[in-house]
Amino acid sequence: MTLEDDGDHRVEGSLQHQIREAAEIMTRLMPKWRQLAQSGLFEPTHRIPQAAWLEGLANAVTHRSYSMMGDHIRVEIFPNRLEIYSPGRFPGITDPTKPLQISRYARNPRIARVLSDMGITRELGEGIQRMFEEMRRRGLADPIYTQSAEGVRLTLLAADAVPAEVMARLTPSAKHILDALRLLGAPAGTGQLAELAGVTRMTATRALSALSDEGLVEWQGTSKRDPRAVWALT
Repeated sequence: MTLEDDGDHRVEGSLQHQIREAAEIMTRLMPKWRQLAQSGLFEPTHRIPQAAWLEGLANAVTHRSYSMMGDHIRVEIFPNRLEIYSPGRFPGITDPTKPLQISRYARNPRIARVLSDMGITRELGEGIQRMFEEMRRRGLADPIYTQSAEGVRLTLLAADAVPAEVMARLTPSAKHILDALRLLGAPAGTGQLAELAGVTRMTATRALSALSDEGLVEWQGTSKRDPRAVWALT
């Protein structure tokens, strides 16, 4: 793990120890910003939610390829992002640009089971979903996965998913609709989004039109009367 002013840290030992020690170091080094807290004061807060990067770290330890000798998990911390590299590719023919569609798979089922029993990880397949939920709940860009011949890299950006100037133009209802669509993680109809956001269908329709004008969502259907038409993130 690196930052220009702190150098490298090497973590060894049992998997449980590695995760806990790495998490302690990451907590200290992760970029922070000042945010209004419940105390009424501005206090330093992790820009990237801890629950998201902990899932990324635990997933790397659980699913890395331990047969690739000489390679190891690498965590790199930058002022605007966190990167976690894990040896070993995704299973089979997998599109890393669509991580939420990756089938459930455990390269190391015994490790996955032990870490789950110890409460360090959740059930198989929940890690990626939870990372997306935590990043979207904070209003940050979705996790990004890239894959090379040797392994997989997860990038968590400390950047808003929507530019601040665009967010300033959105009504509260439009923001609620956008949050509902992002947390849902799949296209949805107007009625479903209205229910999730707690607004009327008419309000949801206006909000979706505004989001479409900003290029944040797109309508998918065959005609205006298509009962299966949905809205999707662009």
